[in-house]
Amino acid sequence: MVAGTAQARVVVLGGGFGGLEAAFLLKMRAQDKVELTLVSDRDHFLFKPNTIYIPFGLPPERLQIPLTEPARRGRIRFIQAKAHEIDPERKLVSVDGRQVPYDYLIVATGAGMRPEEIPGLREHALSIWTVEEMLALRRALGQLLEAARQGERRRVLFLVPPNNKCSGPLYEIVFMLDTWLRRQRVRERVAITWSTYEAGYIQAFGPRLDAVVAEEFARRGITGYKGYVVDHVEPGEVRYSNGERLPYDLLISFPPYVAATPFPGLPADDRGFLQTELGTRQLVGHPDIYVVGDAGDFPVKQAFLAFLQADAAAEHLAARIVGKGQPKPFDPISMCVMEQFDRATFAQVPLRLTGNLERPVEVRPDADGLYRVGSSPLWRLGKKLLGLYLPWRFRAAKPFHAGAPWAAMELGLKLMSRLLAS
Repeated sequence: MVAGTAQARVVVLGGGFGGLEAAFLLKMRAQDKVELTLVSDRDHFLFKPNTIYIPFGLPPERLQIPLTEPARRGRIRFIQAKAHEIDPERKLVSVDGRQVPYDYLIVATGAGMRPEEIPGLREHALSIWTVEEMLALRRALGQLLEAARQGERRRVLFLVPPNNKCSGPLYEIVFMLDTWLRRQRVRERVAITWSTYEAGYIQAFGPRLDAVVAEEFARRGITGYKGYVVDHVEPGEVRYSNGERLPYDLLISFPPYVAATPFPGLPADDRGFLQTELGTRQLVGHPDIYVVGDAGDFPVKQAFLAFLQADAAAEHLAARIVGKGQPKPFDPISMCVMEQFDRATFAQVPLRLTGNLERPVEVRPDADGLYRVGSSPLWRLGKKLLGLYLPWRFRAAKPFHAGAPWAAMELGLKLMSRLLAS
């Protein structure tokens, strides 16, 4: 606590989905009983799910929210710096040459990519992780389009390697590419192939989404290969551990995930993801440290799951600070809307941990009506509404999952899912 006050000092590391949601919800619940500091190595929040539109022409700046204004509105101290080390005994965070004290800490530093795990991947493939990589893909697609308009034939290969924790955006781009090429009237000159190490398409989300993707691939003339584990990448060719080879002129991949910021001395898995208590998001052995979003060890990395983790952590911490409340534990029910340009696919998937390293999560056997998947052009409206709602809430320093606006949004999504998914 701050000397002479009843305020708890809470430091949030990370200005992404998990960090901002946790900060804004905690401020809403604890109000003047908390003194919040937000530490981010960037001066803006990036609405990352919509970066899929950048290769097809969206200006990146439309997806950015400067952090200074919401921090001011939320009465949150903002430090633009990178966190390097956490001392849980002294309760200090080392931040670019200085130390920031805390009573409670929320770690939301996210994930990064490690393409060098796959020989040749960094040298020969385009990725979709950063804005800069999305802009590079835009340039490559422009060259692809020009070649096709000149009558040349091109081969585009999509590659999902092991240890990728969320391939959903890559599926969006392959569908969007197909629709875009058709609208440009050159689709017949571009062969599109998909390969993934998983036994099912978007394996974590179960058989229904696998079936929808397979149907979409068939409808669009996309050749798909499951169970293809990449061995290495050569110029113009990907080689797989099963002995198969696939050619390409343009290779697009989503590399293996690692923790964006490793914190030596804290409990973590072999990829640097911090080990947590599932329900509360508390760091194992350190109850005053919470870990939300991609920085933690939950196997699926996704914005909606980051929101749910941030909500659980903020509610749990607020109850400790305020001394009342019955916080709900993190319940991993994923929700996503997968863009395809001509339609979109909605998926609501209740997940559970399996303890199996090969398939660490699965759809709950007792999911019943909570497991819903459906495709429709109307789902594009749902995605657009979410793309407007979230930046509006964050600009106002308000959490995504709280208040009357979210209740209305949630009701609309439930009604749409009942009508357009099964």
